[in-house]
Amino acid sequence: MIDTHTHLCDPIFSNDRALVLVRAREAGVTHVISVSETMDDVRINLKLADIHPDLYPAAGLYPANLDLQEAASIAALIEKEGDRLIGIGEVGLDYWIVKEDEEREIQREIFRIFIDLSRSMNLPLNVHSRSAGKHAIDMLLDRGARDVQLHAFDGKAASALPAVEAGYFFSIPPSIVRSVQKQKLVRQLPLSAILLETDSPVLGVDPDVRNEPANITLALDAIAEIKNEPREAIREAVTENSFKLYKGLKRNGYH
Repeated sequence: MIDTHTHLCDPIFSNDRALVLVRAREAGVTHVISVSETMDDVRINLKLADIHPDLYPAAGLYPANLDLQEAASIAALIEKEGDRLIGIGEVGLDYWIVKEDEEREIQREIFRIFIDLSRSMNLPLNVHSRSAGKHAIDMLLDRGARDVQLHAFDGKAASALPAVEAGYFFSIPPSIVRSVQKQKLVRQLPLSAILLETDSPVLGVDPDVRNEPANITLALDAIAEIKNEPREAIREAVTENSFKLYKGLKRNGYH
């Protein structure tokens, strides 16, 4: 299995990150994508990838951060270190945090920078779209984004359909077990559009407990139950979807 969206650079993992990755492997997780929210995160993720061969770094700026200068610096680093990165993320829109129109326009400007960079460098986008799902999809489609993951999508299933038609993917976290919205989304999504994620350390089964990649099995089990399909068939399908989107993932250890 492939955990397509985590924050393993988070200091909450500093004391036991290696053990967290051991537990992930024991649970069947062969690859972990660690996204970035800041320039510091990018640097940490690049260092972690040198230490842990099953960790793949992505570089991005969290949408609530409206710093155009930091966005430009991260974009420049992506251009320089593109060969070491599995993708660009997390980036996108967040209308739950950012309420003012003026600030949302800055957010959209930053998102456009990363969408265009994704196209020019042929790197997948790992997209955050809280309370802005339709807006994010519209922007992605308008700018011709190709390789896209919409992580923990919180919009209506109907809003997701244009993205499915464009070949985009939706990653499902363990919180699906307590989220009616995500259960409805999975019912509507074709299996060919589904990925797994944990968003560690958040979006676990219990919101008050630190989440980690090993818990991806809980998302897998929930999807299998909703789709009424064998667990192994779901695992194989979502894993192949991950390799299709993230072409830089090595198949070592995957059977």
